[in-house]
Amino acid sequence: MKQNIYDVREWDRFLIPYTQTVEELKVKFKSIRNGYREVSEYSPIEFITGRVKKVSSILEKSKRYDIPFDQIKDQMEDIAGIRIMCQLLDDIYVVVDHIRERDGHDFEIVYEKDYIHDYKDSGYRSYHMVIRYPVQTAFGLENVLAEIQIRTLAMNFWATIEHSLNYKYRQNIPEGIRKRLQQAAIAVWSLDNEMLQIKDEIMQAQALFEANSNIIRSITDQLQLIKTLGNSEIAAQLQAKFDQILDLSSNEQLEVLLEEIQSHIPKIEEL
Repeated sequence: MKQNIYDVREWDRFLIPYTQTVEELKVKFKSIRNGYREVSEYSPIEFITGRVKKVSSILEKSKRYDIPFDQIKDQMEDIAGIRIMCQLLDDIYVVVDHIRERDGHDFEIVYEKDYIHDYKDSGYRSYHMVIRYPVQTAFGLENVLAEIQIRTLAMNFWATIEHSLNYKYRQNIPEGIRKRLQQAAIAVWSLDNEMLQIKDEIMQAQALFEANSNIIRSITDQLQLIKTLGNSEIAAQLQAKFDQILDLSSNEQLEVLLEEIQSHIPKIEEL
């Protein structure tokens, strides 16, 4: 990074590989989630977000930690940030294993920090992984440091509130509010552990929901195909059956209907 910290164009160019890294990593992790869902299995990943740190935040952190401007690229690990949210505590470590399996392939793990069990005094819990990601930009290859945070939905809710309060009070949250946050963190940990006790039921419910969604998508696609082929009468009859079964929420009947719809298509195509 050059010394002219006020040149907007320099910052725009400096942040290009970070922006690209965030977008590429989001695609990779979403593809893992979608892979589970495509085969109607429970996904350890609920959703993914990403962000590139604002220039003002980069400058503030470089000042706070005494990072020279020409060392920002090598010493600031969270300019590119990915956050992966999970439903259950166990899911966090499944995701961690997925990331470890890719170490040395499409990125390199620099280090890991388990704040789940070794939580911060504030009550903050999350699993952090810093990776070095090679990204090919319009200006050449860059090896970018990126931080991945993996946490439950409940942990993320707590962390978002704490972040907002830290911003409001400039990292100096009043003691009374700080104690309430710590109590809330204990409640979040208790909630996550309670949800873990009904893990099997949650996973079965999610798998059933995904299976139902996949069948419905297949039926609507096939009905549209029949309409496109020009047999509106059969399409209307099958649509009426579909509407009736939807009210019953029966996967078994939906599967039977899908087979019936699929059996009509070759006959219609022959006409």
